[in-house]
Amino acid sequence: MDSKLLTQEICNILLAKKARDIVKINVAQKTVLADYFIIAGGSSTTQVRALCEYVDEGMSKLGVEAKRREGESEGRWAVLDYGDCIVHIFNDESRLFYHLERLWGDESNIERITD
Repeated sequence: MDSKLLTQEICNILLAKKARDIVKINVAQKTVLADYFIIAGGSSTTQVRALCEYVDEGMSKLGVEAKRREGESEGRWAVLDYGDCIVHIFNDESRLFYHLERLWGDESNIERITD
């Protein structure tokens, strides 16, 4: 699956499961780590963990498995690495602290995902 389609599928899963403030950042010109970062918010540690599970289940159904996963157990910040797309799911406090949108985004490469 190409990175653009992979990213769209993940955004759709997050939207369907009520993730908050979903942002897609095209980082292909800024790093070799990935083509896209997806950043989303959960209102609680429980929701952060649940969103990780939903993304993981949805991608598994499409035959795509995460290469690496970190931080899910604490529920403050989790990262799911799908190679060309890295998903960051934060609670509100951690999202403000790390503010990845400011580090990686600008008006030319950032897109807010809405219904």
